[in-house]
Amino acid sequence: MPAQTIDEVILRLEQIISDSITTDNRAGYFAALYHKVTCRVKQGIASGEFQDGPRMEKLDVVFANRYIAAYDEWTAKNKPAVSLSWQIAFTQLQKRSVLVLQHLLLGMNAHINLDLGIAVVDIAREYNIPLQQIHQDFNSINTILAALSYEVINELNRISPLLSLLGKHSGNNSLLIQFALSNARDGAWCFAEDLFNNGNTIASRDQDINKLGGSIVTTKGFIRLTVFIIHLFELKNPSRITTILRDYQKTYIKVH
Repeated sequence: MPAQTIDEVILRLEQIISDSITTDNRAGYFAALYHKVTCRVKQGIASGEFQDGPRMEKLDVVFANRYIAAYDEWTAKNKPAVSLSWQIAFTQLQKRSVLVLQHLLLGMNAHINLDLGIAVVDIAREYNIPLQQIHQDFNSINTILAALSYEVINELNRISPLLSLLGKHSGNNSLLIQFALSNARDGAWCFAEDLFNNGNTIASRDQDINKLGGSIVTTKGFIRLTVFIIHLFELKNPSRITTILRDYQKTYIKVH
């Protein structure tokens, strides 16, 4: 059954994290990050930071259920039911050569670039309101996701001590340039507008986001060499990595 409340979402994410630690599954990386985001949204709702607290909770639940459903379908071996955007993220979980950062970016790629726009449109239609009326909630959840993602990425030096080498390629199409969260946010909103006004754009959008996911893990030239060197010195124990990501404490920012 899909989660009905934000507390149920948090519980499901905790189950995914726990299962991932037990089974040494890299799926725990994104789940640990997303758990922090969801807890942060819950805190923001309780403190009145959002335009409409109950509606924000509903958006958070609808949004999270898309990830949870994709994860459940994948683990149940029902792969055709999973969007292409999530398929590439889950497929890479089996590959030891993929950086922790790449796994996190793949999860954010599928969830922001595809799932968020669909969730926003679903909420606008359920509440029978203009899409623009939910734009502030959309920006708020993006601000939280971006802020916590950057915090976690900045703390990855405990897991990947040479990760800063990627900054050497800032003038090229490095992983960090390919997946700028601000661009993802803007693209997700444009997708939501197209979906709300025109419909029938999910399949083509999914194909585009799948290709973007491929660019996150398919590196060439000096960037490929840099990723290889970073990987040599990165922690290799998925359970340990998930535990570090789960236990990392951050300073929450307020959204107004």
